[in-house]
Amino acid sequence: MSAAFDCVDHTILLKCVRIGFSLTDVALKWIVSFLTERTQQIAYNGELSSVQHVLFGVPQGSVLGPLLYVLYTAELFHVVARHGLRLHMYAYDCQVYTSVRQPVTRQLPSIAFLLALLTSTIADVNDWMTASRLRLNPSKTQVMWLGCQQLDKINIRDVLLLSASVTVVHTARDLGVILDSQ
Repeated sequence: MSAAFDCVDHTILLKCVRIGFSLTDVALKWIVSFLTERTQQIAYNGELSSVQHVLFGVPQGSVLGPLLYVLYTAELFHVVARHGLRLHMYAYDCQVYTSVRQPVTRQLPSIAFLLALLTSTIADVNDWMTASRLRLNPSKTQVMWLGCQQLDKINIRDVLLLSASVTVVHTARDLGVILDSQ
């Protein structure tokens, strides 16, 4: 995601916490007061810009900002789960994944099926993000095959996701930890 904390739409967030999480009365008023009447001003080279009202975003340096972002994006878990895949999120960093056992029978899904499932899942995630005023960043999107003995049998090196060709990687950084395909 790109600039995710800055893109949170206050109207969508308030609807989400009211309907999706049943917050009402004092709790909802508290969140409304936290989000409304915020202003920002930029200082550059000794000059100040005019004061502007903040209509989008949650404060990143606050305790409540990340929690509100998690509530804002909670629906993504349902979007991914509808496809039978799983989602892991930490703040605005997301991984969509699935696992299959080493083929013992012919009943396990094929790589082509899994790719089609991943493609349709990412398309639905992108649609949800667009409706939620967020943006999927293709330049930060990676695909990795994880496994031990069967990886050499997968000869797919690029995956088409949202009209962008994503190269399959052998290593990826996740929250400071480098994972490799083995």
